[in-house]
This record gives sequence, C-alpha cells and structure tokens, in this order.
Amino acid sequence: MSATTPRPGDDAPPGTPGTGEDIYPDCEGTGRIGQRRCETCGGSGKVNKGIGGG
Repeated sequence: MSATTPRPGDDAPPGTPGTGEDIYPDCEGTGRIGQRRCETCGGSGKVNKGIGGG
C-alpha cells in the first residue's frame, strides 16, 4: 500500500492537510480484537483522522 493510499478506517490518505495519525479506539491501537486482526484499521492499530475544522 502506498503512503498516499487510505487504510481501512482512515478519514483521508496519510499526509492530507488537516489530518493526523491516531490510534484506532476499537482495538486500542493493538491492531487486534481478541484473537483476530482488526478489520477496520487493517491490523495497523492506527487510523488517519481529521483534526481540523473547515
């Protein structure tokens, strides 16, 4: 996956102005829910979220 491709759960591709990396709350940043990979964050434990208004 390229650096400009959004991951599952991202609001926008990484590097988009007004966004930043955050831990995904459902898996608490581990990338796992129970014994399974977190499908929403793609197992990364991180998502790119909007931080600015607009």
